[in-house]
Amino acid sequence: MSQDKLAANEARLLEDSMNSDTKTVNIRLRQGEYQYDLAKGIASFELELKFPDVKDLIEKLYGEERTNETHFVRNIQTILKKMEKSNIIRILPKKKPWELQRYALSSFKFQDVDKNLVRLATPQQIKQTQNLLHPIINTQNMPTAKLGYIKILISAFIIVMSYAAVLWALLQPIINPFIFVPAFYIAVTCSLMLGKLLSQK
Repeated sequence: MSQDKLAANEARLLEDSMNSDTKTVNIRLRQGEYQYDLAKGIASFELELKFPDVKDLIEKLYGEERTNETHFVRNIQTILKKMEKSNIIRILPKKKPWELQRYALSSFKFQDVDKNLVRLATPQQIKQTQNLLHPIINTQNMPTAKLGYIKILISAFIIVMSYAAVLWALLQPIINPFIFVPAFYIAVTCSLMLGKLLSQK
């Protein structure tokens, strides 16, 4: 499976599913049945920070030979579609048009139609995966944080320059409205923007 590094939205999706409460679903998740096996298979991929496609799942669960059986692949895809409708899994957008759809769990804990509590990973496994996931999410958030600081600095610089222009205009013997009004307007607007940016921090 050629797996690129997790995109920001995929990392958040994985984190959300790990932090999710128990979801009640209207489908049976009994050990030994396809739905359970597929959910467990997806969980095992996600614990490695990967999202499998149907062939990845089939190869892992049933062997590589079965990935070439068109009828079997279609049956598994039908079951996965049913699982999506039951809100057990989500279908991720394709990164490239020719790729197969990839799947993600909506949670690692479910209560199935028979009221059975199904855990697809132990708390320790989830904790280990979260420890792997946090550096990825933090790294992806860094550019956004830097951009925020740059906006603040630019706004502050514009405010200082605008107020300097206002002050300069006021110190002249004759106030030039073509300098004073735009400079004052820019200073006020940027001050409001700066306040908004700082309130988001």
